[in-house]
Amino acid sequence: MNLKKSFFAMILMAFVGFAATAQEKPSPARTAEGTVGDAKITINYSSPAVKGRVIWGDLVPLGEVWRAGANEATTFTTTKDIMVEGKKLPAGTYGFFVIPGENTSTFIFNEVAKQWGAFDYDSSKDVLRVSVPSQQTSSMEERLVYEVKPSSFEIRWEYGKASAKLGS
Repeated sequence: MNLKKSFFAMILMAFVGFAATAQEKPSPARTAEGTVGDAKITINYSSPAVKGRVIWGDLVPLGEVWRAGANEATTFTTTKDIMVEGKKLPAGTYGFFVIPGENTSTFIFNEVAKQWGAFDYDSSKDVLRVSVPSQQTSSMEERLVYEVKPSSFEIRWEYGKASAKLGS
């Protein structure tokens, strides 16, 4: 009987340890999904937290390519051709990057979908670049978040927000 109790206790401790480790991820994986016309849009990203830091212009420098999340580069998938800010983006999965700016940011769709951060980012592999409005907001977003809407998608983090118009 003691052997059974010991075995059960070991299994329980392993489960608790696994659950605690799973909750400790500083930048958990997230997915934003939506539709634009007949196209299904999926954005996969890691969602870092502000944790009291200054994000825009400090942790994430303005005017430089940023991986638009943490860990692996963010990916943007569309199942059909769509228009982003009036420019055609063919169906496919792309590495998604941002060059943040105070009033205007650049959204970049790169043909290399799977890459770690922006360390090997190669602008010659860009499929589409669009300028989008960016701004400071009055509401704080502790974790990086993407939202896909019927006619746009946006990225929000800390007090910053940028969005792009989408169409079919």
